[in-house]
Formats: sequence, C-alpha cells, structure tokens
Amino acid sequence: MPDVRLASPQGRWILLTTVLGSSMALLDSTVVNVALPRIGQDLDADLAALQWTVNAYMVTLAGLILLGGSLGDRYGRRKVFVIGVVWFAAASLLCGLAPNAGVLVAARALQGAGGALLTPGSLALIQASFHPDDRGRAVGLWSGFGGIGAAVGPFLGGWLVDGPGWRWVFLLNVPLALLCAPIAVRHVPESDARSGALDAGAVDAGAVDAGTPGRAPRGHFDVLGAALGALALALVTYALIEAPGGSLFVGPVAVAGVAAGVAFVVVERRRPEPMMPPDIFASRQFTAVNLVTLCVYAAFGGFFFLSAVQLQVVAGYSALGAGTALLPTTVLMLLLSARSGELAERIGPRLPLTVGPLLCAAGMLLMLRVGEDAHYLTDVLPAVLVLGLGMVSLVAPLTATVLASVDVSRAGLASGINNAAARAAGLVAVAALPLVTGMGPEAYRSAPAFDHAFDRAMVVCAGVLVAGAVLAWTTVRRPAPGCRKPECRRHGSVVAPPLEGGRRG
Repeated sequence: MPDVRLASPQGRWILLTTVLGSSMALLDSTVVNVALPRIGQDLDADLAALQWTVNAYMVTLAGLILLGGSLGDRYGRRKVFVIGVVWFAAASLLCGLAPNAGVLVAARALQGAGGALLTPGSLALIQASFHPDDRGRAVGLWSGFGGIGAAVGPFLGGWLVDGPGWRWVFLLNVPLALLCAPIAVRHVPESDARSGALDAGAVDAGAVDAGTPGRAPRGHFDVLGAALGALALALVTYALIEAPGGSLFVGPVAVAGVAAGVAFVVVERRRPEPMMPPDIFASRQFTAVNLVTLCVYAAFGGFFFLSAVQLQVVAGYSALGAGTALLPTTVLMLLLSARSGELAERIGPRLPLTVGPLLCAAGMLLMLRVGEDAHYLTDVLPAVLVLGLGMVSLVAPLTATVLASVDVSRAGLASGINNAAARAAGLVAVAALPLVTGMGPEAYRSAPAFDHAFDRAMVVCAGVLVAGAVLAWTTVRRPAPGCRKPECRRHGSVVAPPLEGGRRG
C-alpha cells in the first residue's frame, strides 16, 4: 500500500513534479492559440498551416492518451512519466527552432505524443504514491495548481509573443523539463499496476517476466487500436482542412479516414484487451454524457481557436491583450467549479448540463458584438463572463456523471475516454469551422473577411451547444446513490474535462 504522506518532504516533491509535468502539457493546449497570428506572419503560413499547428498536437494527444496511461501501468508510471517529460521537452525545442510551418506541425505532433505519456502519468503518480488518507487532498492540490497554470497560460503566452517572440511559448518547456525530470527520478517512487507503489529506483529499464515480484508483467498493448484511432482522426482532419483548396486527394482521404474509424471499432470489438472496450458504452448514461461532451467541447475548441485570432486581427488587441481578455473564463472555473459540483450533487446533473451549454451559447452569441475597435468592458467582458459561468455550470457535473455511469473499477478508463472524446471534438471543430464558414487560406490576414467568418462560426458553435443542452435534458438522469465522485474538485482547463484516476490501494 502506498504510504507517502502529503506533509512529508517527499510528498511535497511528488506534488511539485506532477504539477510541473501536467502544466507543461496544459499550457501548450491553450497558449498556442494566442500566438497563431504571429506564427503565421513569421513563417508566411496560410490558415491551413495554423489549423495544423493546433490540430497536429491534438491528434496524437487524443489518439494516444489511453495508451499512454496503459504503458505507465505496465512498465512503471514514473518511468513513462519521465520519458514523456523528456520527449515533450525535445519536441518543444524543435517547435521553437522550426524554420518553417511544416517542421512546426511535425514537431507539434511529436509534442502531442509526449503529452499522451505525461498527462495521465502525472495523476497516476499521485494516485499510486500517496497514503489513502492524503490522496484526495493531494489530487485536489494537483488539480488546483494545474488550474492556476491554465489561468496563467494565455497571459504568459501573450506576454512571450509580444516580448521575446512566439518561439518562447515552446522553448519555455525546456527549463521546466530540466527541473521536473530530475525531481521525479530522485523523489518519486516507482509503481506499476501489479506492485502498487515501490521504493524509488526499484524498477530499472524494461519489464521482466510476470513471475518476478515487484515488476510489471509483460502483456499485449492495443497498439493497433491506438494507431487506427489516431490515423482516423488525422485523415478526417486533413480532409476537412484541405477541402477548401479543392484538392483531388480530399475525397479519397476522407473515405480512408472513415474506413480507419470503422476498422478501429472492429479491432476494439475483437481484441481481448482493447484500449477502448466497447462494452463500456452499454451504459446509456455513459454514452449520452459523452455525446454531450462532443457537442460542448467541439464548440469550446472552435471558440478558443478563433476568438484569440479575432481579438488580434479584427479588434486590434496585442497578443497579451487577447490572452488576458479570455482569462475570466478560467478564473471563474477555478473559483466556482467545486461549488458547482456540490450543487449538482444536491439537485442532480440534468439541469446543470442543460443550463450550462445554453449559457455558453449565449456567451458565444454575445461575441458577435466583438468587431473592429471593440471595447473590452462593454463588448468582450460580458461575453466572456457569460461563457465562463456556463462552463462552471457544466464541467464538474459532466465529470461526475461520467464517473457515476460506470462501475467504480472502470472510473479511470471512463474518465480517459471522456477526456479523449473532448479533445477529438475540439480538433474536428478547428478543422471544420473554417470550411463551414467559408474562411479562405488568407482570411486571417484580412480583418473584414475574418470578422464575417467569425460571426458565422459563433452562430454555428452556439447551435452545437444548444444541441448538447437538448441532448442532456432528454438523456441524463440522476446517478444512483453511493456512486464514485470526482476527486478533482477544481478545474481550469478549457480544452478537456479533468482526468480522474482509478482507485489504488
């Protein structure tokens, strides 16, 4: 049984390294949006390249995040976490040094793969290391500090873009990794799914056979399922992004993407240990809340991708001003998400999951007021506040409903699937919205053209949110008493719901 106490020096080191690791991935999920106009100008990139700058990261992260958690359970959570930190830092360095958009996009894909290793690993280390009496508080501090990092992200990103330049948005990860990885190796105990928590350094490189005590057993991973899932996302995303150019490859690529998605479902049904067990969707509540997640986070992904550009290209804000303008959404989530979760426990999730998307839809419609020379207090802030209140209303109940809709032994898996679904929805929205709204390759260089398409996009996002609200009202029911409740009470990420771990003894 893990026995590290939170108040001990080792406990504080574990908390520090996990917060640093998760913050690296979380920052790069949010701050890059603020840097997009400058990246486009510096690298002479069209809108499609900017879409790929966001989506290359999301494709590999969403496609591999479940596999990343499984690798940690099998081969050692600390080991896989450290590999993820180093991998992420190396890819970040390549992003910061990228001479052109093609290299940047490739490096972003590598970043996402590193993020898929360290994101679930940071929470798993807390779950596996701390004494059961301290675990809830440790998870709460981890999620709270991570939320602060999410809040600081857009502000910090804007300052870096306006100051030393957009490349430092990526290069900043290198010193963070140089601090994080040695702390993890020195102070974090190794653990795996078989052994629980082990003394630091007890597991060396590679797993041995299943009969060796204290070592992770060898087993088969659903690498094929992970590859097919990521391939399907990549091909569909490519087809959506490249469709405005009228390329002859778009049709065949789209068909190949759908075929890869079908193959993914078939493989998951037939494998003895699938990455995404199909029977988990036998729960109607779990299926319904994931459909609500797709609607909600598709709208969020589109909004945060386009609004940072709108504020700079159309409203004339600096990168720092644009990042700061969107800050209230994260601050509201940090301050009120725990109370929102408590309210949902009393009244049930159905009403919050209906009202929340409707408030978010209203906030996005208020963004129609944000045009040339928009005034922050009268045009931007009301929209951002309404959107933030909507996010506060729905995110905590969404996570609680996901966990309550499956057996407690599958809570970590259910949370991982929900997190991956949210990220996949966001990347599809980033790919599809410019196509749906008629944005040309050079739209972000023209304020009138981008403003017109942005208004259309906000209406589309609001419509998707209304669909999510209707779906929640008609399908979501109150969970049974005594079900699993979230440990991450405070959450500040706008790109995905919080990850929750399984129970570890």
